[in-house]
Amino acid sequence: MSRLQHFGWFLARGFGPHGWGHPYLDWDWDWTRPDLYQQSARELEQAGFDFVLIEDAPSLGSPQTIDLRVRHAFGGPKHDPLLLAPYLFQATRALGVIPTVNPAAYLPYTAARQFATLQHLSGDRLGLNVVTDTASARHFGPGPEDGVPQLGHDAAYDRAEEWLDGIRELWRSWGEGALVADAASGIYADGSRLDPVRHRGEYFAFDGPLNAVPFTRGEPVIASPGGSGRGLGFAGANSDVQLALAPLHEQSVREYRARIHAAAVERGRSASDIRILFAIQPVIVSSAEEADRLVAASAVPSDETLRLIAQRQSSDLETDLTALDLDAPLDAGVFGDHVSHGSIRRLTGDRDVATTPLREHLTALARLGRISDRSGFVGTAEELADLIEELGEWGNDGVLLWGDLHPVTIHRTLDELVPVLRRRGILRRDLLSDGLHANLRAF
Repeated sequence: MSRLQHFGWFLARGFGPHGWGHPYLDWDWDWTRPDLYQQSARELEQAGFDFVLIEDAPSLGSPQTIDLRVRHAFGGPKHDPLLLAPYLFQATRALGVIPTVNPAAYLPYTAARQFATLQHLSGDRLGLNVVTDTASARHFGPGPEDGVPQLGHDAAYDRAEEWLDGIRELWRSWGEGALVADAASGIYADGSRLDPVRHRGEYFAFDGPLNAVPFTRGEPVIASPGGSGRGLGFAGANSDVQLALAPLHEQSVREYRARIHAAAVERGRSASDIRILFAIQPVIVSSAEEADRLVAASAVPSDETLRLIAQRQSSDLETDLTALDLDAPLDAGVFGDHVSHGSIRRLTGDRDVATTPLREHLTALARLGRISDRSGFVGTAEELADLIEELGEWGNDGVLLWGDLHPVTIHRTLDELVPVLRRRGILRRDLLSDGLHANLRAF
């Protein structure tokens, strides 16, 4: 039986040159202006999506990979998604907006105050996608060249957890009854009910209380990616939304969900506190025959196609794959300790890294698969709805569709899909106006 699921849109390219490298560049949207994103956000809200999540990387990368990032705009330039959020809130009434934030870029007090401000301005629709990338740390303070070692993978999560705990201390520094707002008595607030907060941790030191009023309908939603053991632990302890990357077959989906739920329970939370959304980048076509043609054409990619994929992967992995021998095995030591484990797995899959040539890894990424046989995500709207409905039968909370936040991409993906999902009772018609938490907890 069909059941409602939550839907989000993942702006995987970040707040960058949308349309670049695609024919729809000639629609003449200016990616540096808000109109492009506002139009897309309105379309997502009308479709019944809970939120849009905006990827970000504050850095253009290491000196070795900067050119790879900017030459074709795969990894940069990118503007700050936190500053785009108010424009999206202004254009919509209920859609949640989840910009990516990095603890290295924001001191806890500044972060707590800015995020609180946006939560109030948006009507409680703000979310924060907390990432732990450490390669950009050199932009915010001394780094390895100054004798300060770069944080490793797990230590970066430790810092992020302290950062988020500290922000929550500040958000909660206004105790019960601190905000009086009684015009008759002329008393706005009771200072004796404010917690001074004195945080002295391993990574941060700051005092409170926070110079922002408390929330009335909950704190900003916390989202997180991450597939490592430490990443899943962080999600279990902190997240309201988990971005899931896993093979979409029943055993894998159920096992992934069980790990997240176990991590939540271990940290004193309920499994129902987290909504797990599996990321899908679909290619919606008009017929099964067209899908078959696309899949067949991708089976034997050219070297040029492989080079293009290597450039994209180099941006994500902070590692120049284009300089490596396509026909030699990939040395796992080429990746720095800071590189996301999930990003590495997206490249290598379950293949033996020690014996598999780089060409084979890239070829696997180039190959498309059919939704109908669960080998990929090319298919008709009805076939994608079948998959999403099946996920629901396995207890799934929702789906995160992956693509540019561009009207052409939105319509190409959703024009046929939304009516099918609604007819089947999978996608809601109306969002609640009580904030992002309310929409996520509606079912």
